Amino acid sequence: MVTRRKKHDTENPRKFLVVIDETPECERAVKYAALRAKSTRGRVVMLFVLVAGEFQHWLGVGDIMRAEAYEEAGKILADYVAKVKDWGGEPADCLIMEGERADQIVQAIENDPSIAILVLAAGTGTEGPGPLVTTLAGRISGTFPIPITVVPGNMADEDLDAIT
Repeated sequence: MVTRRKKHDTENPRKFLVVIDETPECERAVKYAALRAKSTRGRVVMLFVLVAGEFQHWLGVGDIMRAEAYEEAGKILADYVAKVKDWGGEPADCLIMEGERADQIVQAIENDPSIAILVLAAGTGTEGPGPLVTTLAGRISGTFPIPITVVPGNMADEDLDAIT
């Protein structure tokens, strides 16, 4: 078990972990995390997970695909870093990890005891809130190492401002 950060630790502020992907609702989670970090003097950590198995190809093809995936993840993260700075006043920390998404989230939390809250956004489509929200906020939420905040994917900016 990881020792979590202590309350009022000014040297290691509370961190809000947001999983970055290319879904439309992702921006809602990032904005919520940036606003909460700003109001609590915390930080935002953004995690982009490259899904395991996408690079299992012949010889050097897998390496090229991996490099391209890292480059694309870096671009997506850079866009969100700028938004976090605009919304919260501070830049975000970024992580790119490879593997199964839920496993890498837990690994990121274990690696950084200052990560205190996981922020996810629920999808608004007919297929439900999304596989990550279903898994983390549903099936394994009772054993998850930190609290999980699920932001509605259709929440308006004014509403986000009001609750943060």
